[in-house]
Amino acid sequence: MGNGISKGSLWTGRIMSWLTIAFMLLDSVMKLVKPPEVVEGTLTLGFAEHHITVIGILGLAATILYAIPRTSFLGVLLLTGYFGGVIATHLRMDAPLFTHLLFPVYLAVLAWGGIWLRDRRVRNLIPLSGKELQQ
Repeated sequence: MGNGISKGSLWTGRIMSWLTIAFMLLDSVMKLVKPPEVVEGTLTLGFAEHHITVIGILGLAATILYAIPRTSFLGVLLLTGYFGGVIATHLRMDAPLFTHLLFPVYLAVLAWGGIWLRDRRVRNLIPLSGKELQQ
């Protein structure tokens, strides 16, 4: 490809990004719709009901920025902060490690991996090997 990224890397990155976007869109929309299960779960985590909409809007805004190629880097930065808040919340609640506490880490790996695989600028910013430094 003209940007030095193989077709396989580009498509793998897109799929990783789409998985992140799909999950975050579902999560954010459910917070805006507020079915009883979401309200109950959020209250259990120690938030008030009026926080649910704010959390949903913040997640949705970061996800939309991530989905737009021109703003995807800003979006992944904001999603990283969002995921950090999720980690802190679950840590405070003594949630199970692999299913709750690390789930936002898995999403962050998908989000960052997706943008790293499909964007040469991110590869230059975060070189994972000497190969990226040479290009």
